[in-house]
Amino acid sequence: MHHPLSLEALRVLDAIDRRGSFQAAAEALHKVPSALSYTVQKLESDLEVSLFDRSRQRAQLTAAGRLLLERGRTLLQEAADLEEAVRQLESGWETSLRIACDTVLPIHRLLQQVHAFNALGQQVTVQISEEVLGGGWDALVAGRCDLTLGASGDIPKGVFEYRTLGAVEFVFAVAPGHALTRSAQPIDASDIAAFPTVIAADTSLTSPARSSGLLASKQSLRVANMDAKIQAQCMGVGVGFLPRHMVTGHLARGELVALPCSVPRPPIPLYMAWRKHQQGRALAWFTEACARVDWLSPE
Repeated sequence: MHHPLSLEALRVLDAIDRRGSFQAAAEALHKVPSALSYTVQKLESDLEVSLFDRSRQRAQLTAAGRLLLERGRTLLQEAADLEEAVRQLESGWETSLRIACDTVLPIHRLLQQVHAFNALGQQVTVQISEEVLGGGWDALVAGRCDLTLGASGDIPKGVFEYRTLGAVEFVFAVAPGHALTRSAQPIDASDIAAFPTVIAADTSLTSPARSSGLLASKQSLRVANMDAKIQAQCMGVGVGFLPRHMVTGHLARGELVALPCSVPRPPIPLYMAWRKHQQGRALAWFTEACARVDWLSPE
């Protein structure tokens, strides 16, 4: 099937519109004006439309020509991007990198690394997904990410490389003025059971969902991420354990009150992991850069 529209024809239209004349466009494209005239006339004949208003001294597109060029410039850009992506892939750079980041890690520290990566000028699309608890491992095992950050719990069986990012410490915290602040210290499980607890829900899609530090209570509120959990506890909606490095500022400002608690909540190691045989310069860059970040320093 013959398609009259080609990238070369679109480049000719683009050059004529930008340069204002067939002569100037021909010089820019290193062609003779007659070659451009032939390309345009053939395209007009094939499409059965007039693309240029030839009654004026300056070459001006008709409404049909303008529509064709506006849509065509999108195709030209996509073609250029595709060519660059193919060249880039050949050089060892991926066209995209998917990073799963647990919400126990401050997202701005990952964005700082993305900002530094962008300065390299490589055409790599970075996609960040938000995970909770087992969701980080699940995303890696299921192939939903190339690199997982902040994964916790048992390391899944498989051919993975992993690094420890540190161990997150937790603090039991409530809103100022909460009834538990007037209870005998330390708080125990029976004290907590009388109040709603706030839980960041596991984001696993293919693996059984985990519950980390789940407290028995008469009611629970499940939220999507750690920021929502912190906000809910600041508002007094519920109680629970929070990552110490994420609430240092809230505690200092009196937005949360840390209470001694007899319920055990030991530090939890966090991991960065990726598939052992996966190659790519973007993945290598991020694994090296993220290994240098102090993820658990106070906010």
